[in-house]
Amino acid sequence: MPRTTPPRPADAPALFPELAPLARTAVRLHPRAGTPTAADSSIGGPLLWPADEPWPTCPDHDGPWHHGVAPDDVRLGRRILAEAWARPRAEGADLLTPEERVIVDRASISGRTRIPQDGPVPMIPVAQLYASDVPALPGPAGTDLLQVLWCPFDHDEDYLPAVELYWRASADVTDPLAAPPQPSVIGSDNYLPEPCALHPETVTEYPAPHELPEDLAERIEAWEENQNPNDPDDLNDPNDPNDPNGPDDLDDVAVVDYQYDLSIAPGCKLGGHAPWSFSDPFPMTCPECGSDVRPLLTIDGTEWDGGSGSWRPVEDADYTGLHFLGPACATHLNIGRSYNLQLYVCTSSPDHPHVQNMQ
Repeated sequence: MPRTTPPRPADAPALFPELAPLARTAVRLHPRAGTPTAADSSIGGPLLWPADEPWPTCPDHDGPWHHGVAPDDVRLGRRILAEAWARPRAEGADLLTPEERVIVDRASISGRTRIPQDGPVPMIPVAQLYASDVPALPGPAGTDLLQVLWCPFDHDEDYLPAVELYWRASADVTDPLAAPPQPSVIGSDNYLPEPCALHPETVTEYPAPHELPEDLAERIEAWEENQNPNDPDDLNDPNDPNDPNGPDDLDDVAVVDYQYDLSIAPGCKLGGHAPWSFSDPFPMTCPECGSDVRPLLTIDGTEWDGGSGSWRPVEDADYTGLHFLGPACATHLNIGRSYNLQLYVCTSSPDHPHVQNMQ
């Protein structure tokens, strides 16, 4: 099933014509739980990997053991929690049985322990993108496939996994690897994606407020503030039955936020603008040639939340279950404190080393 972003709640370039030339195309990937194969674009699915090419490992995380959690325990714990939340239970009853609690706790960050690891930790498949599914995919000449893997441990002071990118021509892989090596231990359950099929959709983005000229950013901020009724009495009181606006009209007082409704699409996406949030933009250049870099891929554990609900796809509008078990969080990834990981590539040559950032 395709995923369709609702129309934006306001026409940004009509309100602020200076935004029109700043528009960029982004491809929302819309990952949803599934069973992708190596022939499919996916997040957390199998990769089309040549059998004669060594599987990448992390030299910084060599055996014979590591402090972490077992991937099989993580996946089992997720299934147990999903089933537990779905079954009826009496008021005040525990969500999990004692036996289930042991497994779930063992699979969590707090349950990390020393686990044997034979040799360097194999990297984990994070994403695979075919140009046939995402025509906007950039890449070196002759390639039509991007593969993203990472080490499932934090690296240095960045509190991010170390990422590797592989560009290849899919037609050259005539003898694919059937069973890639799996790590026996990972640093965090947040770095183990569930297999998800993708439903790419092209949308238009505008720069985050952090990247706009100061005058334009100030006018947008004033526009946001002016959306609120000037007279507090115009706001209804949902607890006052005598309020002439009625108790159900509070949702009618809708305030459109430029950053969260009009500029940057949340969730996993290709291209577009950088999703600056808690830090101001800073210069980033290619570590090999010094050229500018551009956004390639954003990995986000949540496709929408309470602040970005206007981006919720039409096809998911009827979901009323728990947010963390629903389509918005299908990958089960979590970067930092619910931030996202951005990968940038060189504007001169996409096969130069990438740059990564967290926002």
